[in-house]
Amino acid sequence: MSKSLQFVPGRTLTAQTMFASLPVMLRERLRSTASPRRFGDGQIIQQRGDPARGFWLIEEGAAAIGQFLPEGEFRAVALLGPGDSYGELALLAGRPRIVDAVARGPAVLRQIDGTAFEREMMMHPEAMRTLLGVIASQLQEVLDLLAGLRRGTTVARAAALLANLAGEGHGPQRATLTQHELADLLGVSRVTANAALRTLERAGLIQRKYGTIEVPDVVRLRAVSLK
Repeated sequence: MSKSLQFVPGRTLTAQTMFASLPVMLRERLRSTASPRRFGDGQIIQQRGDPARGFWLIEEGAAAIGQFLPEGEFRAVALLGPGDSYGELALLAGRPRIVDAVARGPAVLRQIDGTAFEREMMMHPEAMRTLLGVIASQLQEVLDLLAGLRRGTTVARAAALLANLAGEGHGPQRATLTQHELADLLGVSRVTANAALRTLERAGLIQRKYGTIEVPDVVRLRAVSLK
């Protein structure tokens, strides 16, 4: 994540994605099996119920992962950025997709072929141990998130989410998301999300801008998330 205040699509997850955990040469071979595909802002990348013939690798831009509600509104549960992957679990389980994915701004992705992925895993069994560790980390993060939803205040959860999006760098950082997206990711109304942002802003922990939230000190913000 960049240390300067410039537009960098963030991510809401801290656990490493599965593709990123693979050895560099293995990642490059898999990447070469798929051509880049360009998506416009708001364009659907995949839909719930689609067969899992592979998984997606984000090369440029960002993708919002979630589900479309019956009335058509998209409810995001995660934001992913360059270098992140998603859809591996559906592929490994041999089950249809359970989430929708929408491009957030212009984005470039590759769909890694499932057959090529399985072939490489058979040729490199040592990589499977790494993948199991990543899956375990992702499961721990989900369980921690669920526990946080039960015990944490909206302000604390908003602080944690923004700190994750801002990254690990020192000095001022920027979290790129809208108030609507923040509310979706927290599972609260926009009014409640706005109230949490006002609290953080009054404390000098964030500065709200159009479509972005500036974080002067990520360490201080992350400390609030633990309260």
